[in-house]
Amino acid sequence: MIKEKVFNTYVNTVSRKLDVPREEIFTNTKKRKVVDARQLIYYLCYTRPMRITYIKDYMTRNGYEPPHSTIHYGINQVTKKIESDQDYVELIDRLK
Repeated sequence: MIKEKVFNTYVNTVSRKLDVPREEIFTNTKKRKVVDARQLIYYLCYTRPMRITYIKDYMTRNGYEPPHSTIHYGINQVTKKIESDQDYVELIDRLK
């Protein structure tokens, strides 16, 4: 599946750039650093474009089951950060 390859590439890139172990991204932790990493992954995948149902499926395959609303919320959070923080815009450009 091409979309799953894209998903895994984003996970690996975000993990490396934000210094969050890949395994930790797929845990139930609420640590800010990990939540930010997950939200970035949601945003990058969604703007690829990838359907939220696919993002949810790929997260679940890796052991983390976010509700549809959590993915949507994460995408919105990143969108808000982009509107107010130029550093965030630059980070996303490097991740893409």
